Amino acid sequence: MTELNHLIHVVYPQVREDVAETSAQGDRSENAGYREARRKQAKTISRIRFLQKVLDNSRVIDPDALPRDRVCLLSKVEFTNLATNTRMKFEIVSPHEMNLEAGKISLKSPIGAALMGKKVGEIAEAQVPSGTLRLKIESITLD
Repeated sequence: MTELNHLIHVVYPQVREDVAETSAQGDRSENAGYREARRKQAKTISRIRFLQKVLDNSRVIDPDALPRDRVCLLSKVEFTNLATNTRMKFEIVSPHEMNLEAGKISLKSPIGAALMGKKVGEIAEAQVPSGTLRLKIESITLD
């Protein structure tokens, strides 16, 4: 929502102004600044439409209705990679919210999909490009 508001109220007006300024500089066919401004305008409009579509198709999830004993959307899952004995913790989110640096993985990613529905102590097998990961669920929390 913040990104959409920023695009609509800050970025797009500036881009529209840039298009008008570069358009006034003469022959558009040889005006690289104009072509760049139009490209940026099209990209901004495309992003705005995409975010609006995501919002139109979104729904509010009641966290109290989510299972606490199984991995589900919004679960914070701590698991161990059994091959390397490495412990990791991620929150399971929608594909639009995925951010590995923030510890958020998509429920549609190979690891996220493998974890979905599992309980503490169970082993999930995720098919990744390097092979199969065996992941033991250590804890599940839902904040």
